[in-house]
Amino acid sequence: MASVALKSFIGLRQSTPEKPHFVTQTKTNPNPKSLRRFYVAAAKTSPKINGRNLRVAVVGGGPAGGSAAETLAKGGVETFLFERKLDNCKPCGGAIPLCMVGEFDLPLDLIDRRVTKMKMISPSNVAVDIGQTLKPHEYIGMVRREVLDAYLRNRAAENGANVINGLVMKLELPKERNAPYVLHYTSYDGKKSGVGEKKTLEVDAVIGADGANSRVAKAIDAGDYDYAIAFQERIKIPDDKMVYYENLAEMYVGDDVSPDFYGWVFPKCDHVAVGTGTVTHKADIKKFQIATRNRAKDKILGGKIIRVEAHPIPEHPRPRRLAGRVALVGDAAGYVTKCSGEGIYFAAKSGRMCAEAIVEGSENGKRMVEESDLRKYLEKWDKTYWPTYKVLDVLQKVFYRSNPAREAFVEMCADEYVQKMTFDSYLYKKVVPGNPLEDLKLAVNTIGSLVRANALRREMDKVSL
Repeated sequence: MASVALKSFIGLRQSTPEKPHFVTQTKTNPNPKSLRRFYVAAAKTSPKINGRNLRVAVVGGGPAGGSAAETLAKGGVETFLFERKLDNCKPCGGAIPLCMVGEFDLPLDLIDRRVTKMKMISPSNVAVDIGQTLKPHEYIGMVRREVLDAYLRNRAAENGANVINGLVMKLELPKERNAPYVLHYTSYDGKKSGVGEKKTLEVDAVIGADGANSRVAKAIDAGDYDYAIAFQERIKIPDDKMVYYENLAEMYVGDDVSPDFYGWVFPKCDHVAVGTGTVTHKADIKKFQIATRNRAKDKILGGKIIRVEAHPIPEHPRPRRLAGRVALVGDAAGYVTKCSGEGIYFAAKSGRMCAEAIVEGSENGKRMVEESDLRKYLEKWDKTYWPTYKVLDVLQKVFYRSNPAREAFVEMCADEYVQKMTFDSYLYKKVVPGNPLEDLKLAVNTIGSLVRANALRREMDKVSL
């Protein structure tokens, strides 16, 4: 399933129903001996909007929705941002790359911890320290989603977006070209009780940023995808133990913590987040969580669980991410990486890129947009990030398939060149070109690790018999 999805990541581009119109301009040269030159320029076919600006609804107020709403509002689009739980604490490790701080102009006080050291811990509890190649200014930021999400929503509002505390129940698709989309939603604005008020809103376009269980995706028949269950506990540990995690994160691999993912201990402002995830054994998620706690028990001893969270995480992009004037971004589109399970940066980036395509296509809210305008976002996204998703998918398939393979993975992580390439790619969100000689050495070492892993697996199989 995953491999099929990756092959179709750049594909699945349905052509726009409307044929493009062209205007031909002929320029002649007074010299009769010269050839005539023809210039073909595409004319904008969408109509101008009179008496108002383009109206766009962004459904979902996480990093994808907040970033999209801000970009739209700044670009002259009348923007409506829907979020049901304005204090939502999503079960998320909360790691963001360094480039996100600059790209999205995030204030440093949003970052609870600056992780400069990581421990990768194998099934046999062999620990490898990672981070020796980081420069003095480089770090992985740790945030709380309730803090980051609220900041991005508030900034969108400051730039003119209308933030609605509401739950979108249904998206009614238009029956005619350029007719509005109708959102049926329950409004909780100003409501102290849990009972909301039924309302509707007409808009010209919709961005679905409403997570893995996206109702917008269902409305456009975007198709299903495999998903993981992430389970996380926030644990308040004694101050002396919190010192250990001041700038350190831990990742545990092994069949005990997850058959196809990893367990983690990530530092927050005054507590740690301990969690795990799985695609293949969802019913056993609590068992894996107990194992993760047990692997870290000496370091979190005396801790008190202050919050328990669980959430689905998509494993690959949806078969369809665009239909008409509706586009999906973030988790709703399936933009979570394999191997690492990272999604915050890609959510925010996809929301911004989609909104930029709408602003450009609508000429700052003055024209109606078409599917071809939104498709530019998908084309740019796929071209930019497909290599990253492919590399991480391969890594997960090779190294997460068995405990011996995970031992080989941890062994490989001890290599300084591997650490440099990994951190450079993660912190700056680019597949970094390597040094040919070092790449050859890495290939030899990786093959050696895998050979040892396979030999170990055969021996373990004999013992089990």
